Order: sequence, then C-alpha cells, then structure tokens
Amino acid sequence: MGERVLVTLDGVVADANTPSLYADDIGALRGDGVFETILVRGGTATALEFHLARLRRSAQALELPEPGLAKWRSAVELAVKEWGAEEEGMLRLIYTRGRDSEFDVPGSGLVPDEPTPTAYVLVSPVPARVTQARAEGVKVMSLARGISVDLAQAAPWQLLGAKTLSYATNMAALRFARRMGADDVIFHSTEHRVLEGPRSTVVIARDKQLITPPAKIGVLPGVTQRALFTVAEKKGWECKYQSIFTADLFDCDSIWLLSSVTLAARVNQLDGVRLSAPDNAQEIMDMVDAGIDRPGTIGDW
Repeated sequence: MGERVLVTLDGVVADANTPSLYADDIGALRGDGVFETILVRGGTATALEFHLARLRRSAQALELPEPGLAKWRSAVELAVKEWGAEEEGMLRLIYTRGRDSEFDVPGSGLVPDEPTPTAYVLVSPVPARVTQARAEGVKVMSLARGISVDLAQAAPWQLLGAKTLSYATNMAALRFARRMGADDVIFHSTEHRVLEGPRSTVVIARDKQLITPPAKIGVLPGVTQRALFTVAEKKGWECKYQSIFTADLFDCDSIWLLSSVTLAARVNQLDGVRLSAPDNAQEIMDMVDAGIDRPGTIGDW
C-alpha cells in the first residue's frame, strides 16, 4: 500500500522501480497508444467495465490489435489486490503499439508483421491535488483549442474521441494555466463552443438539468459523466447532450469538471470571475460517488 504496483497482462507482478519499457517502444517514441485512468477505492477498480469499453473503442480508433478484455480484467484484479483496500489509488491501463524495431527489419525486403503490443497495469498514489479539488473546487481559465466542432467528423484520423497517449498539448495547457494562477482549463472551439478539459469532462447544472457537450463534436466520452447521468436521471434530473457556448458558463447554476480520479471538481472561479456554490452542490457530488460505485457492463457503454 502506498508503493506503486505494476502488473503485466500475463499475470506477473513486476518491480515498478525496475525499468521494463523498451527504449524503442512506439508509445514513448510517438505517443502511439491508448490508456485509461481508474480510481481504486475500497479495494475496487471503480467503473471498470465502462473503462474497458472505452479502452477497446480507443484501440479500434488507432487500429491497434483487439485488446483481450479478460486478460485486462485479471491484471486489474491482481493489481488492486496487491494495492490493498486501505487507501485510494490511481490505476492506469497502458496499451501501446509495441516496439519500433519489430516494425522494420532493414534490408529484409519483407513487409514486417505488426509488433507485439505493450500492455500493463500500473497503480500509483492519488495526487495531492485531488483532495483539494474535491473539497474546495478549482480555479479555471478558458483556452482556445484551435479547432472547429466539425473537425471530428470531417477528419476522423485526428482521433479526437479516443483517449490516446498523445497528451503533450493537454499538459502544456495545464502548465500555462498554472502560470496564469489557475488550476485547470476548459477548452473551447473556434465557434466558442465548450469542448472539454485537458483531463476532464465539462458538465453544467441549470435548475434540475445537467448538460454536457455531445461526443460528436470531438470530445472524449466521459466515464464519470456517464455514471453521474445514470444516477441523476433516476432521481428526476433531466440529463442532456447538447452544445454549450462559453457564454453559457456564466449563465448556469454551477460548472463541474468530472474525471475518473478527482471525480467531481466544482469550478469556483472562471476567467477571474468567482462562482458561488449552489445549494445542490453536495447532491451532485453524492450522485457522482453513487454512479462510480454502480456495477456496469460493456453493453452499458
């Protein structure tokens, strides 16, 4: 507990402090791979089936070999058991295209086979920022993503709806926000439509409605957002997938950044404007907690 746990898909618990990734892994060289991040709570990988379904969809978008979900489940179960139930953990599923050296054999004149994918599960301690974001909310700034909402459908090779390892732009946006005194970012399109955060889904609450941007505009379908909607609909909330303009962010009851580890972080300041907590803030956070604890199946996605 507290130390990192590394498990490979063949069921081996490896030493997380010993190098195990080849220097020519295509995931490291080109960011050519996919991943999922899952909260471990009470000895359970929360919303696991939803994450496995999204992992498979991301792998299909990158034309990676079909991931054997049964092996992923077993590896996750073993990693969670090794981690223990005493404290929360951040579990990552990493799946890359494999080694570059297996792609090309110089002088062979042969078309190389697909390399063997790299696949492993890693559990680490939850970052300290998570506790503060859950309890106090986050200061956010809006930033232009520089893309149109039409790009995802016009150019599917951009992989806008896949959770890929190519996160350099997202991390750069977060570093920029911190230099400006903010904690996080909400991206918007060239049409000033809300997209998503660098590592979160945007949801706004208005009266008894919860609204999030639709996946067709190129945002990653959110597991935590989906879990919230499932619970909220049963409690009488109207849950909608529709376009949100940046102006709508200042004309709603509350703004939430939902993610698999932080869960629900309320935006307490946007572009320098302080936002008060609504009376139902705790209700929304409770529904998120209830949602991720709900067993799901691949077919639910």
